[in-house]
Amino acid sequence: MTPEDVRRIALELPGATEKSHFGKPDFRVRDRVFASLPEDGNAVIKLTRDQQEMMCAAEAAVFQALEGGWGKQGWTRLLLAAADEKTLRSALTTAWRNVAPATLCKAFDLAVGDG
Repeated sequence: MTPEDVRRIALELPGATEKSHFGKPDFRVRDRVFASLPEDGNAVIKLTRDQQEMMCAAEAAVFQALEGGWGKQGWTRLLLAAADEKTLRSALTTAWRNVAPATLCKAFDLAVGDG
């Protein structure tokens, strides 16, 4: 997968917008960041600590907790070269859900048939 794939999938999510944080592209819903694209060609996503531990353990070649305080808050590196589209889409959707308002999540679930 590529940064362009991240951009495409992230912006398909309801209410998602692209902005910039310290000159790096990030993706937000209602001004809350759920993913970013640092210069290393990977993505960084916002997970809960439980989600982070589970994903890093299940797919260590794809997910790595960031070092330090950011990692302790759930921020996780997603190694794009090791990810497929299904994994990337699932991870971005999970990160989006972690910051999106409940009403937006519910509307999304109904739209995709999960509700």
